[in-house]
Amino acid sequence: MLSYPDIDPVAFSLGPLTVHWYGIMYLLAIGSAWLIAQRRSLRADSPLSASQVEDLIVYGAFGVVLGGRFGYVFFYNFDRWLADPLWLLRVWEGGMSFHGGLLGVMLAIALYCRKIKVSYLATMDFVAPLVPLGLCFGRIGNFIGQELWGRVTDASWGMVFPKAGDGLARHPSQLYQAFLEGLVLFAIVYWFSSKPRPKTAVAAVFLIFYGIFRFVVEFVRQPDAHLSESLWLGWMTRGQMLTIPMVIGGLALLIIAYARHKQVASKPQASSH
Repeated sequence: MLSYPDIDPVAFSLGPLTVHWYGIMYLLAIGSAWLIAQRRSLRADSPLSASQVEDLIVYGAFGVVLGGRFGYVFFYNFDRWLADPLWLLRVWEGGMSFHGGLLGVMLAIALYCRKIKVSYLATMDFVAPLVPLGLCFGRIGNFIGQELWGRVTDASWGMVFPKAGDGLARHPSQLYQAFLEGLVLFAIVYWFSSKPRPKTAVAAVFLIFYGIFRFVVEFVRQPDAHLSESLWLGWMTRGQMLTIPMVIGGLALLIIAYARHKQVASKPQASSH
């Protein structure tokens, strides 16, 4: 088994200013999204211009933070919120949810699209390739912070996380997620989006493959302590339950997107005289 590398969660300090690695990961996530968005905005089929990208990223960042917090509270800790409603506002105590962040981004982008009067569906296709690298950086932040570790394992790459407090080797599931939901998902979605696709197809591919990768990794990821006894069917985690609608919805969107594209392509073009 491997020992967890002794990584200080504080990256550096400048006088009274303390910079944590998790904060740096957020900056890298936002920065990578901005760079990819700038590149994609130069395409002829882009719904956004380069000058609109910065506001898009700002809206998206607020959606991630607010949606992620609300999602964590309502999807994973609803009983705690009922007992202590103000806990929702104490974000410094930790707790973010990808699924909540996704809903937050979808709502924030909808508001932005309404403001600048552009197609929401086309913009979601534009946004989909921006997300995976941010997920990768976020999972690396989880690894550095020793949170969301995996289940106990006897695999040779199992790792002892000091914060777990039991001295047992566990799957470094944060790194699995960084690889699958981050790097591999980015490669798939960016490649798929490199050519014009039917509207909603790119977003659909993101939903499908994120859902598949998250469902698989959840088998080796340790559920939150207060959820470990509430597995659906005795084995399905809350994270797996939340990914099922993503995969089904993504497949439906993909089928509809190509069906509509085929229908439009088969229509006879009106001749001009």
